[in-house]
Amino acid sequence: MDGTTGHGGEERPGNVTSDFCYVDSAVHSAGVWGSAGSRPFLGFALPRLQLQLAIIFFITQSLHLLLRRFHLPRLVSEILAGIILGPTILGRYAYVDEAIFPQEGDVYLDLLSKIGYIFFIFLSGVKMDPLTVLRTGIKAWTIGVLAVTLPLGGSLIMTVLQQTEIHKYRIPAYKAIISIQNLFPFPVIASMLVDLKIMNTELGRLALASALISDMVSNLSSTLITYGRVGIMSFADVIMIHSTFMTVCLILFILCVGRPLSLWIIQNTPEGKPVSRFHVVIMAFLVFVVVLLTDNVGLNYQYGPFLLGLAVPDGPPLGATLVDRLETLVSGLLAPLLVTFCGMNVNLVELFDLEFVGMVWVVVGLCLAMKLVSVFVPAVVCKVPMKDAVALSFIMSTQGVVQMAFYYYNYVNQTYDRETFSMLTTSVLIQVAASSIIVKSLYDYSRMYTGYQKRDIQHTSINSELRMLVCTHRVDDAVAVQKVLEASYPSKESPMAVYALHLLELAGRAHPQLIDHQLGQKSTGEGRAQKMIDILASFEQQYAGAVAIQQFTAMSLTKFMHHDICTLAFNKLASMIILPFHRKWNQQGKVIQDSGTLRSINCEVLELAPCSVAVLIDRHKVRRRAAAGGYSVAVAFFGGADDREALAYARRMARSPDVSLTVVRMVPWDIYAGDSQWDAVLDAEILKDTRMQTQDDIVYREERVKDGAETALLIHAMEEVFDLILVGRRHKEDTPQLMGLSEWNDLPELGPVGDMLAAADLTLPLSILVVQHQNIKSI
Repeated sequence: MDGTTGHGGEERPGNVTSDFCYVDSAVHSAGVWGSAGSRPFLGFALPRLQLQLAIIFFITQSLHLLLRRFHLPRLVSEILAGIILGPTILGRYAYVDEAIFPQEGDVYLDLLSKIGYIFFIFLSGVKMDPLTVLRTGIKAWTIGVLAVTLPLGGSLIMTVLQQTEIHKYRIPAYKAIISIQNLFPFPVIASMLVDLKIMNTELGRLALASALISDMVSNLSSTLITYGRVGIMSFADVIMIHSTFMTVCLILFILCVGRPLSLWIIQNTPEGKPVSRFHVVIMAFLVFVVVLLTDNVGLNYQYGPFLLGLAVPDGPPLGATLVDRLETLVSGLLAPLLVTFCGMNVNLVELFDLEFVGMVWVVVGLCLAMKLVSVFVPAVVCKVPMKDAVALSFIMSTQGVVQMAFYYYNYVNQTYDRETFSMLTTSVLIQVAASSIIVKSLYDYSRMYTGYQKRDIQHTSINSELRMLVCTHRVDDAVAVQKVLEASYPSKESPMAVYALHLLELAGRAHPQLIDHQLGQKSTGEGRAQKMIDILASFEQQYAGAVAIQQFTAMSLTKFMHHDICTLAFNKLASMIILPFHRKWNQQGKVIQDSGTLRSINCEVLELAPCSVAVLIDRHKVRRRAAAGGYSVAVAFFGGADDREALAYARRMARSPDVSLTVVRMVPWDIYAGDSQWDAVLDAEILKDTRMQTQDDIVYREERVKDGAETALLIHAMEEVFDLILVGRRHKEDTPQLMGLSEWNDLPELGPVGDMLAAADLTLPLSILVVQHQNIKSI
């Protein structure tokens, strides 16, 4: 029988009839050229769904490519794509509405979007660490609690005052709007901080801590209010006891099944290995079981997966593997589908009850104003700077996919009509766009570390404390930087303060951590962090009284690690940051690591650092040449601020009796070419002081070179002689000594000389420090 549904019957003796109903659900198509009968190609569910997904993501991505120039997040593009495809614009045309997006096809998009949102909430719970609440300071607690309680009190007053003026048919919608407006979902705020690239800043950390507390307090308060409303009803006893019992059973199932299963998977995973695919499938199946139980308990289906996610231990191996395997599919494909699908149900053309529509916007505006004030005032009282307090208010008050899911849940349950849902979705669009633009304008992370004073080695007195920030990713980095610090000759007359930052990737967690080991805080990361700590701790004991080392461990996403480095250098008034190079060599001189991620971190630090920076290229594992005694250091000097900074650091090293320093100045044939007049004066001054430093073991010589080719020959000759070579990173483009070298530059962040010395095929036991002088930016 043709058609989607059909009924058939047949008379039987004794007036007995057999009625049946079936659904002819055509899923797979025979293809455009196949025999499909009377059904068109788009009448089949699977090719139609594939076309729908292609159209949705083409429009979403096109809008995002356009709007990201204005610092608008992807959520704006997703909502706008839905509005464009919905009845507001394209959905008004019959072909789009009936052929491409017919009503019977909504069930598949709805199902996919809900599955995506379920796993999005589950992963959000996995990445959260509830114990972080116990470690947050009084500032985050004050802001987080008052941000919820003040709007909640104002909302209850609004409900009481307005209840008599609203038609009783609209009261459930009115209460639902207010309750959703008072949510502070942690996943939404964390996503905004990632989009704005400020998660690892001081403001970002405060926002994350406050959001975590606000999310827990708002969920707890909404649950208590719901039970309170049930308790007021006449048949409350039965319903309240039943609801409480079922909720407790759900929590016990998660604690007695979900948590032990997670621990069992971790125990059966070999150390250092990811969780197997089979165990990931088991956890995904458990998510669906919990969703089924949550829905039958009577709760919103998202609460179960979120609680299950909290029960899963964050970080490696299980939490990190779940995030690694599911994050791209869920956050990149399925979860955004819910936002777009909500937008497709928006109709901004057909509005009927304009009075209630106006009331919806008034309620949204009042709730937003209360949230902004309830965050801003406690932040100012807690001595947060005014600009940061305003930015924090908009970050905490933003809306996102969680609010959209609640709005859609109420729309499906007919708490809202279509025009109310349309207005609420539009309000999310406006709030997200406005919040992103305002926060971006108030808190420009690229200017956070602008230099107000000189923080370099040149202007640090030889007898004053030298403050250094050293960064390590591996144990090899700690060994290499220890060698450089030993060569720096710390003494009681010229002490050194070293701030060691051990960088670990944040795997399976949402909350970055900066652990100060001087305060007795323990690292929850890998064992290699402790090995790096022990190496530098032994160095401090070796130079007791001359070196003070303060060690930190930063656990964050790699794309935000440069914020941890620059913030610590800024706060500790460091004169120089030493970064490990992204390439590593083994004993045979072969490259064993070439990390693009570490390279991008170094590039960001070179751009944003508040002080001088040195990239340490270490080949200490390569078999060493026959020992000649002592530690031989050289400076290749071409002129300019970076070369002067490199020479200033080398002069400190030359004070050590174990270090011999050779300064090789490359002089062009035309002595008037190259650097500016002022640079030439500064170069001459520091070189004069160096030649006069006769009490130290310093050799100074000048080499005349015509172009980059002759310079390269001299540099290669130096590679055979010295243990450590210091070079400046940046030079004038018209420097004749370097003419032609830039054309072969594979690593422009190191400059032409540094790039030459960092060549992967160089198999000598030679270390390099590529030095950049502090960037002084105008305010």
